[in-house]
Amino acid sequence: MKTEELQKWIGKTEERTDLLTSFPATALAATLNHEELDYPENKKLPPLWHWLYFLPIFRLSEAGYDGHAALGDFLPPVPLPRRMWAGSRIKFLAPLKLGNEYKKISTIKSVSAKSGRSGNLVFVTVTHEVSSEGSICINEEHDIVYREKATSSSASAKLVEAPKEFDFSNDINPDPVLLFRYSALTFNGHRIHYDHPFCTETEGYDGLVVHGPLLATLLLDGLASHKPNSIVQNFEFRAMAPVFDHMKFKVRGKQIDKSEYSLWIEREDGSIAMSAKAKVK
Repeated sequence: MKTEELQKWIGKTEERTDLLTSFPATALAATLNHEELDYPENKKLPPLWHWLYFLPIFRLSEAGYDGHAALGDFLPPVPLPRRMWAGSRIKFLAPLKLGNEYKKISTIKSVSAKSGRSGNLVFVTVTHEVSSEGSICINEEHDIVYREKATSSSASAKLVEAPKEFDFSNDINPDPVLLFRYSALTFNGHRIHYDHPFCTETEGYDGLVVHGPLLATLLLDGLASHKPNSIVQNFEFRAMAPVFDHMKFKVRGKQIDKSEYSLWIEREDGSIAMSAKAKVK
C-alpha cells in the first residue's frame, strides 16, 4: 500500500470515556514495589499512569497475528509486521483523580515513510487529549514506528553511550513476571512481551522486549523517588535501543537546571535504551 493511501487515515479520531478506578493504580504500585498501596478515590494519579485506562477493547477474534488489534480501523493498515512505541511528548495540564470520569480523544496526526538502516519504516503520530467536563488535563503525542521483518542482515540499533554523571540511579532486574503484569494491566496482547518463541524466532529479538511505556514509567518513578514533592509539567522520551527480560538496566537522571531533568535508561553495555527530559515545578 502506498504512503498516499495510508495518509487517508490522517484526521481519523477515536473517543473513549473511562472511570478511573483504584485497582489498576494499586496493582501498578504493587508491580513497581511501592510501599504505599492505598489508592482511594480523589487521590491524584501519578504521571503516565493514565496509560492504565482508556484501553482499547477488542474481541480475541479481531487480534492480529502479533496480538495487537488488527490494523485498518483506527490505525492505518501499514503493511510492515513489526510495531514499536518510538516516543512521546506529554503535557500534564491538570491532575487526574481517582473516582472521576474522563474522556480521551485520539487523532491520527501524521503518516510518513522513509528508509533507514534496518529497511523501510513507516511513522504514525497519534495525538491524545484527556479531558474532564471540557477542561483538558493531558495533551500527548505518541509516535509509532512500523518496521520490516528482521533478517540476519538487518542492521541493529546504533548504540549511544550513556552519560557518566547522574544525580540518582536505580537498578532494575526485569523478568517475565514484570512484563506479564504490565501487559495485563494495560490489556496489551503484543506477543513480544510474553511469547518467547514468537519474540525470538518470528520477530528476531534477543529475548522478551520490555515495554517502552513501562521504561518511561520507571523513569518518572525514579524521578519521583529522588524529588518526591515535584510536579511534572512536561515529559518527552525517545526509544533508542531495546531492553530484554534477561538484561539488567539502570534508571538514571541528572538535573539540568532548576526545573528540568535529563533522564535515561542505561543498558548493561553502558548504552542508552531510552532518553527523556522532564520539566518539573
